[in-house]
Amino acid sequence: MKKYNTLAALLILSNTATFAAEEAPKPPLGFFVTSIGSGKGADLGGLAGADAHCQKLATAVGAGNRVWHAYLSTQASGDQPAVNARDRIGKGPWANAKGAIVSNDIAHLHGDTVELGQLGNNVHRTTNLTEKGDPINGVGATPNQHDLITGTQPNGNAYTDAADHTCKNYTSSGEGSVRVGHSDRTNRGATGGNVSWNSTHDSKGCSQENLVSTGGAGYFYCFAAE
Repeated sequence: MKKYNTLAALLILSNTATFAAEEAPKPPLGFFVTSIGSGKGADLGGLAGADAHCQKLATAVGAGNRVWHAYLSTQASGDQPAVNARDRIGKGPWANAKGAIVSNDIAHLHGDTVELGQLGNNVHRTTNLTEKGDPINGVGATPNQHDLITGTQPNGNAYTDAADHTCKNYTSSGEGSVRVGHSDRTNRGATGGNVSWNSTHDSKGCSQENLVSTGGAGYFYCFAAE
C-alpha cells in the first residue's frame, strides 16, 4: 500500500507539472519585423506613417490593443530636433510572435548590460520574426531581404553629422540614403559576429529598387511602446 501511495503521489505531481507547463501563458507580442514595407522604399510617411504601419500589422494579428512604434531615429532638420529610436519604443521586455523574449529593456537591447555572462540582446537570425511569426530571408535565401531600415547608430541614437542617414526622415523615395541593420545576425554578443541588428551600412538609395538591390525590401522593426 505504501508503495502504491508513493507511485500515485508521483503520478499526481507529474501530471500537475505537465498541466502547469501547458497552461503557462505565452508573453504578448511586443516585437516584430514588418512583413511588408510601404511599397515606396524608405518613404514611410515619416515617423507617423511608420508607426501607423506597425499598428496596422499588429492589429491584423490581434495585438492592436498595444501602442506600436517603429524603431527609427530621425535627424535634426530645421526647427525639428533629432529623435532617437531607443527613446520611442517603451521599456520592455519584448517578445516575438513565438513568445521568445528578444530583449528585457533598453540597455539590454543595445548591449549596455551583461546578462547570464552573455553580452548583448537576443535579436538575431532565428528570433527576428514578422508579426505573423515568419522568418526574414537572409543571406543565402532568394531574395535576400535582411536589410532593415533603422536610420540609427548602434546605440539607438540619431546621427548628428551632415550626411543623410534617414532618407530625409523617411519621406524620400528618391534622393538620399538610409542606415540599415541586418535581420540575420548570427552572433548574439554585443561585440564580434558578422552583422549588426540595427546599424550595419547605408543603403544605395531611397527607392524600392535601391533597397532591393542591396538586400532589402523596405522592412523595419516594430516595438510595443505601451
